[in-house]
Amino acid sequence: MPDDQVTLTREVEVTLIPQGTPMTLPEGETVTVTHRLGGNFTVMTHNGMFRISGANADAIGEKVSSATQVAESEGANDPVSNDDLWEALKTVFDPEIPVNIVDLGLVYSLECSPREAGGHKVAMQMTLTAPGCGMGPVIAEDAQMRLQTVPGVAEAEVDIVWDPPWNQDMITEEGKMVLGLI
Repeated sequence: MPDDQVTLTREVEVTLIPQGTPMTLPEGETVTVTHRLGGNFTVMTHNGMFRISGANADAIGEKVSSATQVAESEGANDPVSNDDLWEALKTVFDPEIPVNIVDLGLVYSLECSPREAGGHKVAMQMTLTAPGCGMGPVIAEDAQMRLQTVPGVAEAEVDIVWDPPWNQDMITEEGKMVLGLI
C-alpha cells in the first residue's frame, strides 16, 4: 500500500524512531503513513518518524488492532504450540524495517514451561540490529504482548541480549527477499 497522508483525529501517544522516546502528537497534525506492519503504524511528520501502536489506530482513521488482546484462560493448562509462538512473533516488526523479527534473525531462543499457578511461561531472548537502537524496549514489549496472545501462555518474559552479535547473515531467505538482498 503506498504512503498516504492523514490528519490525526485526536491527540495520540507515539514513540520517536529510532530513539524510542515517548511523545505526543497533537490533534490536527498531518502525518504520512509509511508502514502498516504487525498492527502498528510508522508515520512521518515534518518533525520526524514515529510509531503509533495499534491501540491508537483510530487516531489515523484505521481499525484498532485486536492482535494485542491477551489469550483467554480456557485451555490455559493445555500444551502451548511452538508453531503458534513463532507465528505470533512473525507479527512483530522493527518500525524502520519491513521485515518481522523472526525473519530478521533477532529471536535467539524461545522456551516454554508450565507454571505452578497454571498456564505457561515463555522465556525469550532476542537481539537488535544495532546495540544503540532506542526502539529495543518497544520491540521487546511488542514481542511480549504477542506471545501472551497465544492460547495457554499466562506469562512472557523477553530479554534483549547482545551475544552473539547480530549480522545480516542471520536474516532468513524470506527476509532477504523482502529487503532486496537476494
